[in-house]
Amino acid sequence: MLKYTVKRLAQSLVTILLIATIVFLLMRCLPTDYYFTEEQLMKFTEEQKYAALEAAGLTDPIGTQLLNFYNDLLHLDFGTSRRIQNGASVVKVIGKKFGVSMRLGLISAGISLLVGIMLGILQTAFKDKVFDWIGTAYTVFVNAVPSLVSYSLVLVFGSKYLGFPTLYSTRNVGPSSVLPIVCLSLASIAGYALWTRRYMVDELTRDYIKLARVKGLSSSEIMFKHVLRNAMVPMVQYIPQSILLTVGGSLLMERFFSVPGMGPLLTDAIQRYDLNVVQTLVILYAALGIVGVFLGDVLMMLVDPRITLTGKEAAR
Repeated sequence: MLKYTVKRLAQSLVTILLIATIVFLLMRCLPTDYYFTEEQLMKFTEEQKYAALEAAGLTDPIGTQLLNFYNDLLHLDFGTSRRIQNGASVVKVIGKKFGVSMRLGLISAGISLLVGIMLGILQTAFKDKVFDWIGTAYTVFVNAVPSLVSYSLVLVFGSKYLGFPTLYSTRNVGPSSVLPIVCLSLASIAGYALWTRRYMVDELTRDYIKLARVKGLSSSEIMFKHVLRNAMVPMVQYIPQSILLTVGGSLLMERFFSVPGMGPLLTDAIQRYDLNVVQTLVILYAALGIVGVFLGDVLMMLVDPRITLTGKEAAR
């Protein structure tokens, strides 16, 4: 396990470094005029523009800029924001928004896991009956209808009939978080329900289930001690990654409800050519994805001890 962890950590660091390097080079391919605001472009002379670019190190050879970038990463120096919040530390800018997205994301992930898996279990227990049809209809509806339409339905119903605020407010966090959390949970609930039902139905057809019934085990014992446990093995690999990426924010949902979270930050930083913010966000999202994959592998091993992470007979 230790050998596997060290190996994956090394691979992860290399992957993150490659991603950061590619983004760094792509951002440097943009015209330098993007570095300035429209007002600055109108007022600055060519000499003033060059002086500003020189002060930022953007006139240095690309190799020198890249080495300076690596040196800053080594010292965990992510620089300051120029356009999103001029002069503020990038860590501070991202940290403030990450806290909002993390709170909504974690609550949504918890609700999605609980409701989605329970819905999948009930659909399996009442397979081809009314409850199963209702669950399937919900899953199909959520996956078929554009997110903006489903968000609009939640907004109209939640505000008109339940009285919840339509926009997120830092002064009224609790009630104004309800509709964003519901919208963030809709697709995840459908996904967990779909895969739980699919894997559990598949497990019910296996020979060991027939043997368990012959031994006289009750339906609940078979369902929870055998079917659910084995059905969860292929699912748990993706649970940590989905949770971590949800914590990273949702672009559409956060714009729809004016949530000051991580979702719109990356696109805003790219549009406004805030280099340090863009680079740091890319590194953060890459790290979340890689950590999620690693934790998924570990969870699979914990759920099913027959799966090993190292060795000649390793499943992964």
